[in-house]
Amino acid sequence: MIREATAADVPAIHTLIRELADYEKLLHEVKATEAQLHTALFGPTPAAFALIAEDDTTGESVGYAIYFLSFSTWEGVHGVYLEDLYVRPGARGAGHGKALLKHLAEICTTRGYARLQWAVLDWNSPSIAFYDSLGAIHEKEWLGYRLTGKALTTLANS
Repeated sequence: MIREATAADVPAIHTLIRELADYEKLLHEVKATEAQLHTALFGPTPAAFALIAEDDTTGESVGYAIYFLSFSTWEGVHGVYLEDLYVRPGARGAGHGKALLKHLAEICTTRGYARLQWAVLDWNSPSIAFYDSLGAIHEKEWLGYRLTGKALTTLANS
């Protein structure tokens, strides 16, 4: 079952974020607190939105998706950028990941959004194979860039 997250889900989402970071060998980079997540997802001006995948039998949160709206200047409409998609290892293969993506695709098509996009680490073969099986396109010609830390501060202060 896929549902919109509620404020009561913040502790579970925080735990799942940490599990995802651990899987990606980046747990040391997680700085987000439950309070920050609560504000980002449920504050007066939400910066992002979350979906929860629950086990149909136990009701346990077994996965999540966090997304935010993007905008295409070429299409002239919003899109959805999927920041995180994670399903616990023990729940993989049961359709939770596909159900989360299906729900996001439904949001896009219902609201007239032009695209659903995301990034995946180049070594994550199981996820890449999963996305390929859905017909997702690997955008080889686009390179991702990011400014953080000192480089971000240096540019801001220049």
